[in-house]
Amino acid sequence: MPNLKISLPLLVLVVLHNAAPTHSATATSFIESSCRVTRYPALCVHSLSAYATSIRQSGRQLTQTALSVSLNKSRLAAAFVSNLAKGGAVRGLEYQALKDCIENMGDTVDRLRQSVKELRDLRRTAGGDLLWHLSNVQTWVSAALTDETTCLDGFASRRLDGQVKAAIRRKITLVAQVTSNALALVNHFADKNH
Repeated sequence: MPNLKISLPLLVLVVLHNAAPTHSATATSFIESSCRVTRYPALCVHSLSAYATSIRQSGRQLTQTALSVSLNKSRLAAAFVSNLAKGGAVRGLEYQALKDCIENMGDTVDRLRQSVKELRDLRRTAGGDLLWHLSNVQTWVSAALTDETTCLDGFASRRLDGQVKAAIRRKITLVAQVTSNALALVNHFADKNH
């Protein structure tokens, strides 16, 4: 009988320990299946998995998190581009492309910030207004993606072949991919709530 008393607490600990990963595994599975609708599913899973416990199995929280990740990456990229321009080493066509990119990335950050706020405010919205607010988010995220692409287009010229071009392309391409994924998740969320 004493062995039973020792075994019972041990059994409870084992059950509790094994139950926790199941919740996290379920949340991660939800992220993986949700990311299948995106253009860059591996990047989607990678960028959202760290937030699995807060996302759980909520489409709204998944979409909110994807937008927040995109916003954060956009802010970092905007700061990177701005710092390149401030360095003084960039001149001519490259400098003009950088100035345009700074403006584009500023617009991207503004639009994604609006989108995050609009989606957060959806909690207080019901009925037909929900679709209108989701439509706003779709429009703004799409415009942010266009701004990112426009920044990249500014460095498309063959006359711009240097380290600045390569660095910009790396940073902004990643931001555009994350934003593309966020847009796909917003669209999927809107379709499910239509």
